[in-house]
Amino acid sequence: MQDVKILIAEDDALQRLDLKRMLQQLGHSVVGEAEDGEEACRLARNLRPDLTILDIMMPKIGGLEVAETLSKERICPVLMLTAYSDAPMIERACKAGVLAYLVKPYRQQELQPAITIAIARYRELLALEGALESTREERELVELMAKAQRALMYLHELTEREAERRLQALALSSGRSLREVAEAVLLAYETTSESPKRGRRR
Repeated sequence: MQDVKILIAEDDALQRLDLKRMLQQLGHSVVGEAEDGEEACRLARNLRPDLTILDIMMPKIGGLEVAETLSKERICPVLMLTAYSDAPMIERACKAGVLAYLVKPYRQQELQPAITIAIARYRELLALEGALESTREERELVELMAKAQRALMYLHELTEREAERRLQALALSSGRSLREVAEAVLLAYETTSESPKRGRRR
């Protein structure tokens, strides 16, 4: 894996120094160091690292709360360091958005696989969200086009196919997107005196 820009959040200075040394030996860059959860959030927002390695027990703001903030704001993936490996703690970490974790004491050779997993899962998450957003936008456009076609069919006594072609022709001639044309058609439909909706308001 190429050089990863990492933020370390660990309140113990010696453990933080040891972790930084191991990361640098693996070829990664430590772009920031935080001693408490509040500082971790601030540095993550400012530095936008590729990954935050976060101790679960942090002063001011706990590690799980920090992880949840970084996850919700989609700042970066989180690799959690914890002395606890019980199921309830792991479940809480997952709910907070932690994508990988290491149980203390850990070894240097365990760091790289955990870093790789956290970043890979984060990329998969972003890709899935992007796909879902595209699907939602496509569905909204289909619904909008259908409404605009029905408006044209009512106003100009067109068939469904003729209304579809009319929308495409309007988009082509005006240089606007189908969404923009459909919205303009619906706006005209809403304001015309022939609109059934306006007729009902009289």
